[in-house]
Amino acid sequence: MSDKAMITLSNGVKMPQIGLGTWLSKPNEVKNAVTHALKSGYRHIDCAKVYGNLAEGLEDTLKELKTTYLDLVSFLYIPTISSAKMLIVLLYPSSTRDHQYLIQYSDTSGRRRSACEAGSTNIHRRHMERNDKIVGQRQVKAIGVSNFEIEHLEAIIKATGVTPSANQIERHPLCLQTELVSYCNSKNIHVTAYSPLGNNLAGELKIVDYPEVKETAAKISKETGETVDPAQVLIAWGAVGGISVIPKSVTPSRIDSNFKQVKLSDEDFNKITALGKNKTARYNVPVTYEPKWNVNVFNTEAEKSCAHGVILGI
Repeated sequence: MSDKAMITLSNGVKMPQIGLGTWLSKPNEVKNAVTHALKSGYRHIDCAKVYGNLAEGLEDTLKELKTTYLDLVSFLYIPTISSAKMLIVLLYPSSTRDHQYLIQYSDTSGRRRSACEAGSTNIHRRHMERNDKIVGQRQVKAIGVSNFEIEHLEAIIKATGVTPSANQIERHPLCLQTELVSYCNSKNIHVTAYSPLGNNLAGELKIVDYPEVKETAAKISKETGETVDPAQVLIAWGAVGGISVIPKSVTPSRIDSNFKQVKLSDEDFNKITALGKNKTARYNVPVTYEPKWNVNVFNTEAEKSCAHGVILGI
């Protein structure tokens, strides 16, 4: 698999398969990471106002590289109407900023209320309809969603007649999301995996330190004669099936190595996949972060006491 592999969305728009994640990175670290990533060839950057690191390093680095936003894909956050939005920046050469909207689960209020609270389905419907219209006007290239489960996707498609081009979700060997990925594939909705290496905040064994992952890295290293690390194994696993992957790092050497994918055999892939059949873990649950998002998005045990749930009806 190439380190510059591209995927094609349902409407023909192309985007890089491998990107840089920045969620939970410190502000100055983000700027340096984005700068290094762009200079190393990345053109898919995950950043957002809600992360507190909106577009850090982008403007200055692009000027330094004497390039434009053309072909740059960036997940950003901008407020419109009343609900927080995520969007993928997919720039046209004739415009300063054209976007692919990605509707997430939060809004712009100071308490970070979820867009899935009462009345939010109407908000999502209005945004899907509005965004579909501006796609037709070539103000954006495509529209997508984030953290949408199957029932959420079905509800928004039924309400608007618009099928999103992409769905950004947490996915790694302990969070296989098999049914959701299968559903997205059946609807030609591209899947982007965030947190493909898991999360270091849970106080548990990191997925990169699982014996099976280390063994696979050592096996491929021996077979190819090139050093392959566990993170590269997880990124390669995540990319199987054409899924795009956005691993987070602020370390230059790690940013570079994450961009160089390796190829897994079916045996390797199945070995890593088996990890999720014995244990499951979702690390990105809104109610577990400060300030807490008091909404049940994924129906995990931690969310059972949340005051708000997802509204599917219109």
